[in-house]
Amino acid sequence: MSFISLKVRAAFIVHGYDEHNREVIEQVSDPDFVEKLVRIERIQSISEKYVLVTASDGRLAYWEYAEDFAALKARLKAAGLLV
Repeated sequence: MSFISLKVRAAFIVHGYDEHNREVIEQVSDPDFVEKLVRIERIQSISEKYVLVTASDGRLAYWEYAEDFAALKARLKAAGLLV
């Protein structure tokens, strides 16, 4: 298993879809960033502001991260995790 250390705070949790096929999203307002060791396989995508991860219950979570996007890409590339 491979892990990456990130400073993150929860932003959104996707609970599924409603009867109109729209995502049911819970906005979370965690005030502080916390450092986490995130298993690489949990990461679905990374944008300039959020990391989309799978949660243990099968839901999706958007975490805001404190690092610069270019710096995070460079870390992933240096670890051989970015093509």
